[in-house]
Amino acid sequence: MAAKKKRKTTLHHGRRRGARTKVSAPIVRRAANHSAWLIPTRWVKFVIAIFLLPICAILTQTFFTVFARATVTQRLWAAEEFWFFSLGAVLWLIAFFGLPRPMLVYVFGHELTHALWVLLMGGRVSRFRVGRDGGHIVTDRNNFWIALAPYFFPLYSLIAIAGYGVLGMFFNVQPYGRLLYALIGATWAFHFTFACWMIPKKQTDLTDHGTFFSLVVIYLMNLALLSVMLVLASSQISFADLGREFVANADKFAHWLTSL
Repeated sequence: MAAKKKRKTTLHHGRRRGARTKVSAPIVRRAANHSAWLIPTRWVKFVIAIFLLPICAILTQTFFTVFARATVTQRLWAAEEFWFFSLGAVLWLIAFFGLPRPMLVYVFGHELTHALWVLLMGGRVSRFRVGRDGGHIVTDRNNFWIALAPYFFPLYSLIAIAGYGVLGMFFNVQPYGRLLYALIGATWAFHFTFACWMIPKKQTDLTDHGTFFSLVVIYLMNLALLSVMLVLASSQISFADLGREFVANADKFAHWLTSL
């Protein structure tokens, strides 16, 4: 299928209900309350996104500072985990730009991520449909976490990690640790490239909750995930180190803000 063809993975909401007996009730008309203000939720989310921008900036500075320190002073670039992760990512990039894109695999993972987050939020999934031209789920619950989850939740990377852990309970999989890092690199690159490729295609997942708000949340969550991966990949970096750097950068930002 041509790569330029637009494909939509639409998240449908609502449950089919059985027929019910209608009960007539008297209609009560109330005078409109002109003093009440009705603020669209998109406006509220837009304001929230503006307040999230400083957090994005602070976390970005924190990530690149810690990454540069680990690369230069702690020789992260020389670790085999880094090289095999990078190898997997590069191999996927070659496949993404040079081979037919596995749309069915992507759409399945996209809709499965929606479904998993519906279940995490206590909802129900009554229909799950996947095809090469798109897919959808029918559910009784919807919020921005469910809608945006496929853009920051690397499902296939987590499946690879979980599979490695399960196999490790029965077999000695330690010699295949390099393969795991390569798989994580390839699957995370799969997640990242498809997310970047689909975002400009006016997905309803983003527009339903406001595109600006959605993009800020997606960026922040992906950066947080990268920060966690950086800590796990480097034995010299701990979550405490990352937290201290974040607090220091937040303090610098606060001083800069008060000096304006």
